[in-house]
Amino acid sequence: MKRVIVGLSGGVDSSVAAYLLKEQGYEVIGLFMKNWHDDSVTISNECPWLEDSNDAMIVADKLGIPFQVVDLSVQYKERIVDYMFNEYEKGRTPNPDVLCNREIKFDVFLKIAEELGADFVATGHYCRKGEEEIKEEKVYKLLAGADINKDQSYFLCQLSQQQLSKALFPIGELTKPEVRKIAAEQDLITAEKKDSQGLCFIGKVRLPEFLQQKLKPKEGVIVRISQDSEIFDRTIPEFADKEAELEFFSTKYKYNVVDGKVVGKHQGAHYFTKGQRKGLAVGGMKEPLFVIETDVVENVIYAGEGKLHKGLYRNTLFVTNEEIHWIRKDFTLQNGESMEVKSRIRYRQKLEKATLYKVEKGMYVQFKNPQTAITEGQFVAWYLEDELIGSGVIA
Repeated sequence: MKRVIVGLSGGVDSSVAAYLLKEQGYEVIGLFMKNWHDDSVTISNECPWLEDSNDAMIVADKLGIPFQVVDLSVQYKERIVDYMFNEYEKGRTPNPDVLCNREIKFDVFLKIAEELGADFVATGHYCRKGEEEIKEEKVYKLLAGADINKDQSYFLCQLSQQQLSKALFPIGELTKPEVRKIAAEQDLITAEKKDSQGLCFIGKVRLPEFLQQKLKPKEGVIVRISQDSEIFDRTIPEFADKEAELEFFSTKYKYNVVDGKVVGKHQGAHYFTKGQRKGLAVGGMKEPLFVIETDVVENVIYAGEGKLHKGLYRNTLFVTNEEIHWIRKDFTLQNGESMEVKSRIRYRQKLEKATLYKVEKGMYVQFKNPQTAITEGQFVAWYLEDELIGSGVIA
């Protein structure tokens, strides 16, 4: 009998995952990961992890499976929280959920599971796993979830073959309503529970307060860049080759304070991210202001009116060699090679047509259509049909 450790989060998805595995004849053990101790920055006054671990325990009890809480807060702080502070400080926007899967759930947690003699770890992610023999080697595939509205393959875009080989995604073939229905039929306490928002396993966090623990407030100006600024009238040169063209289109617009009009103040450029609308608190505009660039060195936020502002759009991005990750090593591109894929630069974005171009210094991803708010530090993931084959950090 194969043993599976389920990461029970106290939500409906992982509860149903545990139930299904038990039905399929696995020996199931539920583990709740405690990743956070500091309640001063969580929004709700009730302690979210306590409530969640309690719900997870009640579910385990109902299913008749062993349950324990593991404290991973030290590793979480080192690998996720410190990384977040560093990225924000550099003016990049991290994705803690992607990292939490790579570093915590399928690394630290997986090792604990293996020490408990587990064959697999399972999570309540909406994605599927496939396998195929290729050149006499078993290759694991990460496939989109059957529920297109809930597909969470993007969050697992940094997993390796080794991590995938140990992973099970029991609800990947189901839709969210089906999952809730099973939970209700089995009388699980989490059946009607709202989906958790916010940082992986921390609960909802006020990001500015969270960041202020490490990154001190520093007043600076908000500069509005007009839609018809000369900056956007750049002449497109004759390109010597494809790489020169890609480099040109992946280069961000450069702004200076003199290029626009000071319309407000902010408390620190490192608290903001491209495409952000909330928190600017500048009134009197025809359309809402969006952040089009942050300069953490000069501590300036550049903003544009309306979500169609030219400063928000680009169609090409770059990933350095160190940051390219292939789940499917057999698809790895060599210098000079290209590949047509579908790609997304954020969770819940629909897949867009794109082409990967491998060059000596890294890889360009060129989208057929311009993308809004391409943000450094976030992950770009690329797919063939419904299989996620690789990803990288946007440079």
